[in-house]
Amino acid sequence: MPAPAAPTSYPSLKGRRVFVTGGGSGIGEAIVEAFAVQGAQVAFIDVAEEASAALAQRLAAAGLPKPWWARCDVRDLDALRRSLAEAAAAVGDFHVLVNNVASDERHAFEDVTPEYWDERMALNQRPAFFAIQSVVPGMQRLGGGAIVNLGSSGWQLKEGAYPCYAIAKSSVNGLTRGLAKPLGAHGIRINTVTPGWVMTERQVKLWLTPEGEAALERNQCLSDRLAPRDIAAMVLFLASDDARLCTAQEFKVDGGWM
Repeated sequence: MPAPAAPTSYPSLKGRRVFVTGGGSGIGEAIVEAFAVQGAQVAFIDVAEEASAALAQRLAAAGLPKPWWARCDVRDLDALRRSLAEAAAAVGDFHVLVNNVASDERHAFEDVTPEYWDERMALNQRPAFFAIQSVVPGMQRLGGGAIVNLGSSGWQLKEGAYPCYAIAKSSVNGLTRGLAKPLGAHGIRINTVTPGWVMTERQVKLWLTPEGEAALERNQCLSDRLAPRDIAAMVLFLASDDARLCTAQEFKVDGGWM
């Protein structure tokens, strides 16, 4: 199935201010670029300085709104809050928050120490909650907003290669559903996008073995390989006014694997 010749246009996203965590590469990079193509003003954070700077320059060179970005390790909550505040001071309150940052580092159940557990949760679970807490006052001032949390299919497929990641990512659906009602009172929508196996550069380099290819062929209903742009497309829809009555839901983009 061929990819769309041109991305769908969402007029409601033009001029919107968007914050993306982990926006420097992979799925996050595709999300940042997709919003920029829509004419949104994007701010993002990442620990990968070289990739982030290159992305910002590439978008500006293409005549798109140059994103604001900063290096930030989201395990440091003070740094996360500071980056959000500095970004809002630079571009204004955010209409959209995309909680994308995560790491599916492999680890064995029996090797997990309390210190490793805390570090994995500090990266894969905690930042989403506190990023939401930081942007909601601004969304209230704007009269509403949209929050998109990135989930994972790995825990739902009962993958055993990363128990701490699975636990952290399983909580994303609870975060989305647990906040939907109180945020909805302020016109703020919140949803989860759950990717399948997306062919990012990292995934291809580390995990796309012949056995992995065979699993894709066996389990996906659609034969095309998922690309970061496929996840970005769903994020765009949920951030747009077209999804104005979508909240508290999980949207899977996995080629029909689950």
